[in-house]
Amino acid sequence: MSVDWITVLAQIVNFLVLIWLLKRYLYRPILNGIDAREAEIAERMFAATRAEEKAQATETEYIEQLATLRANEMAMTDSARQKAEAARDVLLADAQELFEKERADWKKHLELEGHKYIDDLHKSGTNALLSLTRKALDDLADETLEERIVAHVATRLVPMSDELLKAASGATEAIATTRDPLPDAARECLIADLQNILPDIALRFETDTTQSPGLVLRIGGAQVAWTIDTYIDGLAAILDDHVAIGPHMEEQSDGY
Repeated sequence: MSVDWITVLAQIVNFLVLIWLLKRYLYRPILNGIDAREAEIAERMFAATRAEEKAQATETEYIEQLATLRANEMAMTDSARQKAEAARDVLLADAQELFEKERADWKKHLELEGHKYIDDLHKSGTNALLSLTRKALDDLADETLEERIVAHVATRLVPMSDELLKAASGATEAIATTRDPLPDAARECLIADLQNILPDIALRFETDTTQSPGLVLRIGGAQVAWTIDTYIDGLAAILDDHVAIGPHMEEQSDGY
């Protein structure tokens, strides 16, 4: 069997031409497309990596900002709570101080009202006692009572001798006034007692029906009285002093 080398060469040439054509118009575009696709994929992978890195950085920044925000929020909450507690303590202290002050003022007011009530009660009792005493003495007053007052005056003149001498300077007469006329014995006793002190002074007797029972003695510009009214006034002064001293004594006893 003989080989047709021309046919073989032609086939070889055809095969090489086919290879060149395939490489030229088929494999190269495919390879270029593959390379382009690989480049595109690599670029997308790079972009994805960059995006992931950026996302992670953003996430980290967000986490840090969130942590900072929470820390600031906690700090603000603690600060607000502390300020609220401080304001509450101040308000409670002010309220307590105001309450104590009002309670002290109210206690003082009650004490003053109590003292005032007791004072008014004492004064009412004093006035009632004085009124009853005055009425009783007025009802019982007669010539005998007035004589007893005059007799008592006689014993009171001696301690008053210095004052009477000063009052009688330049005077020549003394006047003794009673509500009812005195008996002769009482007049003579009073004249004698006055003469022992003021021998140069004459004594004249007068009556005044509006005067309280007792004796009023006028010498010069001075006047002394021993009447029921003067005794009642003296009793009233003693009772007033007792009423005025009483609350102070109670306060002192409370202080102990």
